[in-house]
Amino acid sequence: MEMQQFHYDNKIVTKFLYATIVFGVVGMAVGLLLAFMFLFPNLTDGISWLSFGRLRPLHTNAVIFAFVGNAMFAGVYYSLQRLLKTRMASDLLSNINFWGWQLIIVAAAITLPLGITTSKEYAELEWPIDIAIALIWVVFGVNMIWTILKRRQRHLYVAIWFYIATFVTVAVLHIFNSLELPVSALKSYSVYAGVQDALVQWWYGHNAVAFFLTTPFLGLMYYFVPKAANRPVYSYRLSIVHFWSLIFIYIWAGPHHLLYTALPEWAQNLGVAFSVMLLMPSWGGMINGLLTLRGAWDKVRIDPVLKFMVVAITGYGMATFEGPTLSLKNVNAVAHFTDWIIAHVHVGALAWNGFMAFGMIYYLVPRLFKTKLYSLPLANLHFWLGTLGIIIYALPMYVAGFTQYSMWQQFNPDGTLVYGNFLETVTEIIPMYWMRAIGGTLYIVGMFILVYNIIVTIKNGSAVEDELAEAPALEKVTSKRTANEGWHTWLERRPIQLTILATVAILIGGIIQIVPTIMVKSNIPTIESVKPYTALELEGRDIYIREGCVGCHSQMIRPFRHEVERYGEYSKAGEYVYDHPFLWGSKRTGPDLHRLGQKYSDNWHFNHMYDPQSTSSGSIMPRYPWLITGEGSELDKSQTEAKMKTMVSLGVPYTEEDIANAQKSMDEQGAQIEKNLYSDPDFVAAYEADKKSAAENGEAFIEMKNREIVALIAYLQRLGTDIKVDAN
Repeated sequence: MEMQQFHYDNKIVTKFLYATIVFGVVGMAVGLLLAFMFLFPNLTDGISWLSFGRLRPLHTNAVIFAFVGNAMFAGVYYSLQRLLKTRMASDLLSNINFWGWQLIIVAAAITLPLGITTSKEYAELEWPIDIAIALIWVVFGVNMIWTILKRRQRHLYVAIWFYIATFVTVAVLHIFNSLELPVSALKSYSVYAGVQDALVQWWYGHNAVAFFLTTPFLGLMYYFVPKAANRPVYSYRLSIVHFWSLIFIYIWAGPHHLLYTALPEWAQNLGVAFSVMLLMPSWGGMINGLLTLRGAWDKVRIDPVLKFMVVAITGYGMATFEGPTLSLKNVNAVAHFTDWIIAHVHVGALAWNGFMAFGMIYYLVPRLFKTKLYSLPLANLHFWLGTLGIIIYALPMYVAGFTQYSMWQQFNPDGTLVYGNFLETVTEIIPMYWMRAIGGTLYIVGMFILVYNIIVTIKNGSAVEDELAEAPALEKVTSKRTANEGWHTWLERRPIQLTILATVAILIGGIIQIVPTIMVKSNIPTIESVKPYTALELEGRDIYIREGCVGCHSQMIRPFRHEVERYGEYSKAGEYVYDHPFLWGSKRTGPDLHRLGQKYSDNWHFNHMYDPQSTSSGSIMPRYPWLITGEGSELDKSQTEAKMKTMVSLGVPYTEEDIANAQKSMDEQGAQIEKNLYSDPDFVAAYEADKKSAAENGEAFIEMKNREIVALIAYLQRLGTDIKVDAN
């Protein structure tokens, strides 16, 4: 049999590893800063681009797409070449994938702190960046499939099945969730509204976790755990069941993020049913990973690579047991909107993704640089600091979650809420926030130890950029199944058929859930009294989105006694038909705002945004002075008509007259709010002093009615006022 020599491309793997480490530090540092901002709300006082609402999406995007994403690419590019016994099909495509991905990350790091965001969780980036993501993802997929077609290994190993499913599904999810109409180069509106937008977003959001944070890392688990342990995978048959059942069932589970909301009941119930079923394939994968280590437990005790991977797989098992549990309606009623969810997602992120990435880095770097890891004791120290950090982070968040729910739903004998002031529930869990910050600190200290260990290891070694290898050429055989060939064995040598079947498996659930919700109007009944936002309210809503308010406040009152008593009438699907995008939120660090309109005076909102502690003692909300003072506080009205025209294209019934009179209506509504603000003597004194100072310094003076705070007040005062409920 003829042997062919070729070279593996290690350069691309090394580049992605460097990016993984750098962005790991950055993403975790931003996360730690956010943790301390719960304790010191004005830590970045007055700096708009360092406010909590703008940094939160930067943290999630940096960890998911920069840290975990680069780790995924590094592992895929390394393992794919060796599993297929060939170099990547195109070095050019590999490098376009790398540099394109890093440019996207840089674009996110610039735009998100500037408030350029769609507000949709894990999909906050605006439309030009969305297009770039789609193009770079296609480059990755083409390079991968092209490499598979020129392979020297006949059968595709289980890891590659997961890589293929990742490519196909993420492409579908990203494209459909990112459908939006541009208003300008950096502003767009989702083509979906309200309930439909929520369903599509969490179809994407849940499955971004499934097919970006889980399936590729399961592929990496199937490659690196057997390699590090020098043991075969425990069960080939279990891997088949694991793969097909996981990708088919996972795609249905998104609606469990929307239980007890205005989403149609049938969609909620489908999400619950498939989420419960998801436990079986998830644990099948965990068992397959852990039992691969049978007979290698002595090695686990001394090898930090295996230590990290064992805890990673265990973390995956814990998170995938907890996920189906949280999808049960009675459990979800307790956990949703609380810090329990924060604990849940961080067990997955810190243990499963973080530790699998760390284990992979410690495995790969010595091999890529032909040397030994500089210090096993340092790697072990990193492991124990990281493990302790996860425990200290997660456990207090579980306690905080139970505490929040317990306090939210307690009633006095006379039927009033025991804790009628939401802030009472916030101040109670501050000690748990301290513990979270301590746990996060330990985790990032471990990351710094990794950085030092890897730098010294690289210095002591020498890079092998093109690694020589040889393998026999792939001989052609019939495409038909042979007499003794199993169906799946045949499929493993037919990559195109495997890809098509995987695509069909993931499309079924999405089509059945989403198409009826979007196409069947009776699923989202309209309410005659619900009208579009005024021009000023629309601008205020965009400011609300820009500042990331949705990260701490929900706009969805569930039909529970304690929520109705605290916030008002429960939310109806028809109230959101003009909301592009939806703003239901996923956590209540602050109270729900759906019925906020007209509850407080304009002055209260003004003072609350300027200094939340002045109106709400003990509040952990930061100040927003840039909405009120300075040149940046002037409301940009130049795109208002374009925004309204875009909304018309999306089905919002603005008339030509509404659009033509937009500037006039904004001026009139703003003037009325300014007039209302004059009822506060303190406001009058400060405003007149501001006017006098501007005149003395020869500076342009911005009338209050033209400032951003007024537009935001207009929006907040509108919330929940379209329907009137008879108290009797």
